[in-house]
Amino acid sequence: MCLAWDRERFLLPLRLPLDIRSPWEQAVGANITTRQTVSFPSATPLTEIEPGVIATPFREVRNPNASGTGSIHDTATAQKLGFRGGTVAGSNHMDLFAPLATKAFGKAWWETGSLSLYFRNATLDREPVSARMKTPARGHDAQADVWMNREDGMLVCEGTVSAGDAGEPSALRRLDMDTIDAAGARILEKLHAGDLIPETGAIYSEKQQEDRLAITTEPMDWYRGDSPWGGPIVTPAGYVGLLYGQAIRSLRLSIGTVVGLFGAIEIRNVNGPLLVETPYVVHGKVLAVGQSPKTEFFWYETYADDTSGKRIAEHRMLLRFMKASSPLWAE
Repeated sequence: MCLAWDRERFLLPLRLPLDIRSPWEQAVGANITTRQTVSFPSATPLTEIEPGVIATPFREVRNPNASGTGSIHDTATAQKLGFRGGTVAGSNHMDLFAPLATKAFGKAWWETGSLSLYFRNATLDREPVSARMKTPARGHDAQADVWMNREDGMLVCEGTVSAGDAGEPSALRRLDMDTIDAAGARILEKLHAGDLIPETGAIYSEKQQEDRLAITTEPMDWYRGDSPWGGPIVTPAGYVGLLYGQAIRSLRLSIGTVVGLFGAIEIRNVNGPLLVETPYVVHGKVLAVGQSPKTEFFWYETYADDTSGKRIAEHRMLLRFMKASSPLWAE
């Protein structure tokens, strides 16, 4: 998938923030001050940069893993593999899309919505980026294009945001996994499509939430205090932390020591949202294994169910591993 974009379009100067009335707000009513239980929880100023396209400000997203060693996020390792420096994990960019999704779909996005992104170009610590969204036709059962640009116009990621039954697949679900060929894999030789990720208990703790909120550029009232679902909800980046972390721990023995990076991520609320300090059962499966000239990769899904077995959220990821970081590809 490659959404059309041009550099000049995204370098237009931002106008002063507008009162952008979303379909959700229109459905609630004209007197916004009367919306006590569903008031907009984000202070992020959203700006219309052209008709039908709204954007966040440019934000300096941090690389909290820069001080580690042996990963794509530390400068020495990343430069050895041909990157400009230690990269910001794609999941850290996802919090910028939450104000846009909430503006477009309101509570519905946190209950039945998805954010589906391919990461196109890596950014470094604090390089300013802005998330953009085409305004959806309605505030429910709809899907819209989203993307992110660096200040110079470089495309960072692109994909879709939706709520309810959009009537079409998300960006990541358009790919036919059956077309991916695992032949020749070395790093991922022990991994196969259909392999199960075993059930394990998981909780997104208050400490994890506080650590996330210390670096997020887009705070929301619902992340800290009461929300329409009771207590605080997990941020989009936190969804990835919960659902990726459990999976990679169970698969690590099959992968070995190698440098990986996120190629694509989708989070999907089924009966959402995920709540802080709430027990979940996480499990999943490998969807496909393949390779490109520079990487081996696999697609997988993980699922978060509550303790009664009800599906709360899902996660789909493309995880890449650099061939140059593995002795199995030493020529």
